Amino acid sequence: MPEAALAQATEATRATIGSSEFDRDTALTRRAPGVYDIDLSAGWTIISAVNGGYLLAVLGRALADALPHSDPFTVSAHYLTASQPGPAVVRTETVRTGRTLSTGQASLFQFDEQGHEVERIRVLASYGDLDTLPDDVRTTAEPPAIPPMGQCFGPEDGPAPVDGSSAITDRLMLKLDPSTLGWALGQPSGKGEMRAWFGLADGRDPDPLALLLAVDALPPTAFEMGLTGWVPTVELTVHVRCRPAPGPLRVAVTTRNLAGGFLEEDAEVWDTDDRLVAQSRQLARVRLT
Repeated sequence: MPEAALAQATEATRATIGSSEFDRDTALTRRAPGVYDIDLSAGWTIISAVNGGYLLAVLGRALADALPHSDPFTVSAHYLTASQPGPAVVRTETVRTGRTLSTGQASLFQFDEQGHEVERIRVLASYGDLDTLPDDVRTTAEPPAIPPMGQCFGPEDGPAPVDGSSAITDRLMLKLDPSTLGWALGQPSGKGEMRAWFGLADGRDPDPLALLLAVDALPPTAFEMGLTGWVPTVELTVHVRCRPAPGPLRVAVTTRNLAGGFLEEDAEVWDTDDRLVAQSRQLARVRLT
């Protein structure tokens, strides 16, 4: 097939916002005002649990439905217990509504062997309308220096997956900066840095909910610091700064301090228009032995 025809065929099969696997797997069923049911998909697991960014997108979608504003501006989540694939309930509460911002909270619950509810994650968030924000930008931030996508490497290029489930990698387009891939070759740099091109594997363009996933989708910076294993999130705060342009995102994550078995990860997400579209900070536990 000629290259131009192949490009047209690929474009024709791209998922759109609303038709993607990401949209289907974060869709909730409203049971009652502020109460939603969902079956957490096993497709978004890593090592032994459901990915925290996917969970944040699930609760973000619930709050977008429950609040009078639809776009997340700031979302702060505390991860209380590890989530597993399967049935879950999300309960939301409107805290305050205003002209430009509304604030709500949401919790996701699953069930133990006795059928008792166990809270997995609790979120407090403020929502608004990203399309009403002024265009004025004054910043010293610069897009991360990541090589062209063709010079970067994805999970499919690695020698072997991490122990446990790596199902989420099949749903993402991740191309990692080679300078942050020493851990995959058994030669971690010792620097707390991870950079990558990011997208959804089915070609769906990013939107504010996808940004909640993007900030927690790269391999942990702990890997490049010589540590292995699960790095569970304790708390994650995301600031969505503007609606992203179509196309792949660039994500840069850094850690400056690992102490007492905890580290922070600061993430920046940039779109194809060289705009800083999201920022986050999370606190995570690490296994030191």
